Amino acid sequence: MKETATYTEAELIAGCVRGDRNAQRQLYERYASLMYPVCVRYLGREDAKDVLQDGFLTVFDKIGTYKGEGSFEGWMRKIFVNACLMRIRKSDALRFTEDIVESPELGGVEEYGVLEQIGSREILDLIAQLPTGLRSAFNLFALEGCSHAEVAKALGMTEQSSRSQVSRARSLLQKKIKELYNGKK
Repeated sequence: MKETATYTEAELIAGCVRGDRNAQRQLYERYASLMYPVCVRYLGREDAKDVLQDGFLTVFDKIGTYKGEGSFEGWMRKIFVNACLMRIRKSDALRFTEDIVESPELGGVEEYGVLEQIGSREILDLIAQLPTGLRSAFNLFALEGCSHAEVAKALGMTEQSSRSQVSRARSLLQKKIKELYNGKK
């Protein structure tokens, strides 16, 4: 592969399958800026860079298993989410999760018109402030579209714990959004 040329995704994948370092570098440069926010969303900035590197090592190791079904970016995203979840499980951050029967409802934020006043960046920043267990469950459920059964399996908890964690995360986010809104008045 030529170093200065721009390659299609298929050409980069083929080069990476062959172990071509230039193709790996270009793949990294093309996708690192897309995968880093995924890592930050699960882990925060502190661990995200390490997991980004680990994720790309996994991508290069497993790229031969990509069958061309679905988007390559989506395939990579799963690898990075799994790398983040492995880091979270290893850190034992989920050991304090607990089932709760009822989650106190704070009321919706819609009544305040807040969602029109804050941007997605602010919402993602608020999600990043959640405790690790709540953030992980919320990210998988609300942002990745996983079911509670899938969240439970990914995080090694019960479905009820998944529901509880998502509910608590939602309540905390509502509270934080209301506080943010009150600060903007």
